[in-house]
Amino acid sequence: MLSYRDRKFPGDRNELEDLLGQSTTLYTGNLSFYTTEEQIYELFSKCGDLKRVVMGLDRVKKTPCGFCFVEYYIREDAENAMSFINGTRLDDRIVRTDWDAGFIEGRQYGRGKTGGQVRDEYRIDYDPGRGGFGKIMQQKINYN
Repeated sequence: MLSYRDRKFPGDRNELEDLLGQSTTLYTGNLSFYTTEEQIYELFSKCGDLKRVVMGLDRVKKTPCGFCFVEYYIREDAENAMSFINGTRLDDRIVRTDWDAGFIEGRQYGRGKTGGQVRDEYRIDYDPGRGGFGKIMQQKINYN
């Protein structure tokens, strides 16, 4: 069942799997930096009533950094979103959803060294939906 392992989860793997089996929260990734909270609400509300959406933010700039947490009131609606939304396109990007153990304040911030997501630091391709080149590649380009 567990495809993504939250390395910051304080418990063991069994505790995490128990929480994921009851969760109504989805981690949603591979979003464009320009995707809005309203777009997330519009897409995910097609599967049921949303409790809240928490947009992922760059820890330094406080701008969106390509992920969010989508929380439903009931598990069945979240299961529908996993079935029907995972793999669809939003802002010309393939949306990836996975079960999350539940949002805790502070998790909305990127974990990368520069404030955003780790994967965006090491990306070597140009991706306009995620801010251009990865952070390390941008530094190399600016240095030359």
